[in-house]
Amino acid sequence: MPVRTSDSSPPSPGRHGRQGKGVGLGLALLSAVAFGGSGVAAKPLIEAGLDPLHVVWLRVAGAALVMLPLAVRHRALLRRRPGLLAGFGLLAVAGVQACYFAALSRIPVGVALLIEYLAPALVLGWVRFVQRRPVTRAAAVGVVLAVGGLACVVEVWSGLGFDVLGLLLALGAACCQVGYFILSDQGSDAGDEAPDPLGVIAYGLLVGAAVLTAVARPWSMDWSVLAGTARMDGTPVAAIALLAWIVLVATVVAYVTGVLAVRRLSPQVAGVVACLEAVIATVLAWVLLGEHLSAPQLAGGVIVLVGAFIAQSSTPSKGSGQPVASGGPERKLSRPGRPA
Repeated sequence: MPVRTSDSSPPSPGRHGRQGKGVGLGLALLSAVAFGGSGVAAKPLIEAGLDPLHVVWLRVAGAALVMLPLAVRHRALLRRRPGLLAGFGLLAVAGVQACYFAALSRIPVGVALLIEYLAPALVLGWVRFVQRRPVTRAAAVGVVLAVGGLACVVEVWSGLGFDVLGLLLALGAACCQVGYFILSDQGSDAGDEAPDPLGVIAYGLLVGAAVLTAVARPWSMDWSVLAGTARMDGTPVAAIALLAWIVLVATVVAYVTGVLAVRRLSPQVAGVVACLEAVIATVLAWVLLGEHLSAPQLAGGVIVLVGAFIAQSSTPSKGSGQPVASGGPERKLSRPGRPA
């Protein structure tokens, strides 16, 4: 992906100035909250009798249906950016979901979640070694703190099942999540020629729904579950209401705000802020499902917040001549490379 790194490059309007950055951070946080709320709504449906893959298919297919009018409106993208649309659907939608849920069948949830959220570190590696842009100590510190905090939040020590295929699937989910951040950033510096993010999301969901249809085989699903109720910490809730939350908030709102956040920030910053999803998911599970937090989990949440703050507060706007996540006069970890 071409990235401008010289001072002569015109800055992207969305990333220029403190206001644009503040809006981007707000969108990133909203996206993390929306994504983090998916688990507490999906778990009661799974406990009510739906297969996890069927819940994923309902989530993506429902969101694709909601976004269908936008896909029709931006149908020119099919001709202009078919590779971007296919990549977003395969990686950012179908890949993350399928790999993560497949990993859960072989390794503990905490381990799978921690490996998936190695994505910010992998994004940083993409920036340094593929785009050949410099990184600094602040970026590394932010990522290390965020990953270390996640280890506490998910209590990775509570069950380390070493299954090679399961670990590879979780790593595949992390790599697909890297694709989500990188592809969300495509065209952010192209001005009026940039692909519309809503169109990209709409076609990505359509592609993801098609792929997941082949994997989940929804024709074998017990559709009667959706007509009944599911229990959320003992409280009966209409299954269709939980599904509506998953589709409209945890998918449509989450993807839209997430992509817009990457456009205003950068993949590496948005990736670290996205680590808050694990913290939010754990807190919501505590409040809504009665899954209480331990002291290490609370401490881990604080560490994730600190790591995300360090990463976002020290990263210049894209198009700046400063290194990625530069902390001002701080010594760089590497020398600037040529633009990719």
